[in-house]
Amino acid sequence: MAKPPARKKTLKPAEQARIAELFARFEAEETDPRTELDYDSPYTLVVAVALSAQATDVSVNKATAKLFQVADTPQKMLALGEEGLKGYISSIGLYNTKARNVIRMAEILIDQYGGEVPLVREQLQALPGVGRKTASVVLNELRIEPAIAVDTHVFRVSHRLGLSTGKTPDKVEAELMSVIPEPYLTRAHHWLILHGRYVCVARRPKCAECHVADLCPSKHLFLAS
Repeated sequence: MAKPPARKKTLKPAEQARIAELFARFEAEETDPRTELDYDSPYTLVVAVALSAQATDVSVNKATAKLFQVADTPQKMLALGEEGLKGYISSIGLYNTKARNVIRMAEILIDQYGGEVPLVREQLQALPGVGRKTASVVLNELRIEPAIAVDTHVFRVSHRLGLSTGKTPDKVEAELMSVIPEPYLTRAHHWLILHGRYVCVARRPKCAECHVADLCPSKHLFLAS
């Protein structure tokens, strides 16, 4: 079941202005942020995202560069088979389970959807290896649905920037959807990920290089250390 649309949180004018300025600056840096996973169709996107669970985009791209040359459709993936697929993705964590899910997904796409990826949340989330987070990434990347998939980067950055106090990914997602201005919702997911990956890193955030540092309520915690 899809979650009902989150209600917008009532913010004080100053906080509303701070958040609006925050995302305006992200937009000024990169107007159309995209996933760093390589793909060329909805099918290769959903496979790449499913493979990226508990793995880096770099490791997934290295594997799929060869994989998608031989299996870039459900039909070709099914022909490759589970054991054949493992040979391409064995460098990625949990590859046995992922191979089983990707092959089962190919079967379902062929049997139920004519080999096409259903771009509806409920149907996407029902596919093997595709949970809410993966579906959110796919739907958001393809600009079908404003969605925010909360990974470790989004979770960390959201707390540091004072956008959320949620203790779980679901709560952080709900809070982000309720405070981020509508024009930025389809891109916020990638801005937050990229900011966390390259600037607001886990151990030593690069506050001196951060273009939103003056808007960050956590900056003093790191500059003082």
